[in-house]
Amino acid sequence: MDYIPNIIFAIILFAGIGFFAKNIKKLARNIKLGKAADTSDNKSQRWNNMFRIALGQTKMVVRPIPGILHIIVYLGFIIINIEVLEIIIDGLFGTHRIFAFLGGFYSFLIGSFEILALLVIVAVVIFWIRRNLIKVRRFLNPEMKGWPKKDGNLILYIELILMILFLTMNAADYQLQQMNVAHYTKAGAFPVSQFIAPMFQEMSVSSVIGIERSAWWLHIVGILMFLNYLYYSKHLHILLAFPNTYFGKLRPKGQFDNLEAVTKEVKLMMDPTADPFAAPDGNATVPEKFGASDVMDLKWVQLLNAYTCTECGRCTSECPANQTGKKLSPRKIMMDTRDRLEEVGKNIDANKGEFVADGKQLLGDYITHEELWACTSCNACVEACPVSIDPLSIIMDMRQYLVMEQSAAPSDLNNMMGNIENNGAPWPFNQMDRLNWSKES
Repeated sequence: MDYIPNIIFAIILFAGIGFFAKNIKKLARNIKLGKAADTSDNKSQRWNNMFRIALGQTKMVVRPIPGILHIIVYLGFIIINIEVLEIIIDGLFGTHRIFAFLGGFYSFLIGSFEILALLVIVAVVIFWIRRNLIKVRRFLNPEMKGWPKKDGNLILYIELILMILFLTMNAADYQLQQMNVAHYTKAGAFPVSQFIAPMFQEMSVSSVIGIERSAWWLHIVGILMFLNYLYYSKHLHILLAFPNTYFGKLRPKGQFDNLEAVTKEVKLMMDPTADPFAAPDGNATVPEKFGASDVMDLKWVQLLNAYTCTECGRCTSECPANQTGKKLSPRKIMMDTRDRLEEVGKNIDANKGEFVADGKQLLGDYITHEELWACTSCNACVEACPVSIDPLSIIMDMRQYLVMEQSAAPSDLNNMMGNIENNGAPWPFNQMDRLNWSKES
């Protein structure tokens, strides 16, 4: 009978990890639906970006208040969850504070965890106030209504509850240590929870043990539930920020991709020695499609970007088109891409691993032409993103599809391109007449 709690714990632990692994496998499959992208260059720079941006949070502190609060929550969860290793060992083998033999170092760790837990609680409360009372403008955009708003608040509640459970568990444990209860070895320092412990002084030993055990179980089960909730939440960036910053774009932000097929055609047109009547190169690769109209047309890195989006809205708050009342929101571009990718993934799951055409696509059903053409391609959204997401690349790929596959560019742009083709300049004047203005008195 003594082993029943350990068996139950093992079942919950492996079920939680197994479900998480299943979702991660599905996530990887969805990302791999994208086209190939060469990210093998400049590995040292990529590692530097990952450690500096994802681990070091350097782009978060551009806005000091949310940046510092985010670092507190981030460090708090990373460091406090070191104790999860001890909880897992204790849960599987029926021990209690298995690392207590570390002595003073163990006390330092537990004390540090408690101080961080308190700081996380303070940061989470401030985040909640910013979202719901102060109502920071970037959290009020149309794309943030419904589930995105609930998701943001829900994760704050989860973080708050987990930290309170952690401190309650420690406070009850500390009280049991003071009462010299067997199995509760005196170990650890409790700079925060020692002030909660007096609440339990008048209780019986069995009651305090019940509180300690309840908080212990709820804490670890809550962590496993939180782990599995990540896949359905914007907080997937906790995991994906690292690969996303590693695979992020390294080229200058103003440099766009050139289509090899188009580049060859232009070079051929510009070559005075080329034979205009020569047969086309039979070995030349013909693109299946110019640009992108659905998620399968995008590169896998762009799909990784979509899953990594934190929905923080820094990109949209910096976007000049959005600031001047245009429909474009770079955050919405990423959210729409992720939603369509999830829809495609569910389609594949429902059809035994094959995608069955559903009559929908990213362009039109999720992202409108108006949004795409509102973009000034200034790269402000790319610069503002704290985890190296590139909304502009998706916008430009979809524009490319509109222009080269559907000839659906705005009339002003079509006029300009026609003028360049016919007159060698954007203006509607013959080359012979360009300097006529200089002769006017």
